Amino acid sequence: MPTILVINDDGINSIGLRALTKQLAKLGEVIVVAPGSEKSGIGKALSIGHVQIKETSFDDGTKSYATSGTPADSFLIAVNKILKRMPDLVVTGINLGPNMGIDDFFTSGTLGAAMEAAIHHVPAIAVSYCMPIITERMPEKEKIKVEDLELAANLAYKTAKHVLERGMSRDMDLISINVPEKAVGSRGKLTSLSYDGYGDIHTERGEGYKIISWALSHYPNGERGTDIHAIKNGYISITPIKLEFPHKIGAMKDLLDSLSEKGQLGN
Repeated sequence: MPTILVINDDGINSIGLRALTKQLAKLGEVIVVAPGSEKSGIGKALSIGHVQIKETSFDDGTKSYATSGTPADSFLIAVNKILKRMPDLVVTGINLGPNMGIDDFFTSGTLGAAMEAAIHHVPAIAVSYCMPIITERMPEKEKIKVEDLELAANLAYKTAKHVLERGMSRDMDLISINVPEKAVGSRGKLTSLSYDGYGDIHTERGEGYKIISWALSHYPNGERGTDIHAIKNGYISITPIKLEFPHKIGAMKDLLDSLSEKGQLGN
């Protein structure tokens, strides 16, 4: 029976996490290790201070552990301290909010946990429900019901089943699924990650600035074929991502020559 590790950044009591584990339990042994409270927007950060772990349980008996750390902490603690081995699959989410484009890729705790898994060669799937707006006190998240997340949870189940049965392609390390609000299951597109960054997301508050809301309107329109473009046009976005950064060493030859001339580097 495969072992599936589930992590999120909305906190262990998030309804998105419950909807996800319910579906994934059909595929194998599910273990949840997630922050005890919301850790959104923290990316792949790791905790420098003390990280506490508290064993808890879901109503359906799913093994679960709440940590005081980040989503990426949750992966490392899960594999090194709880499981003491790598799981067969990591699924993160269901995030209550969009995770699209290059900025979200490096900012999202949901994607940060998936990235940590991929770095350790564990297949990873990140799932997000693209609510159109989330305000400062987040009452919109409290209104979400399990029924609202059925499509996203079902897509996560089908994708996980496919990966467990056939493996992850060498051309990708993780899969990011974004599901727009009120999406139709037949309206989906394979997309690429948008490389357009955020617009003006800060609001003046007192003597400084603060992000008081998060909305689809903060994202650029995105080029056709990208995740942002798909979501803004009502399509489910499925994005394969490869963790690979090209190193164009030849592009640095002029700099190397310049540094060598100034005695900074040997020949």
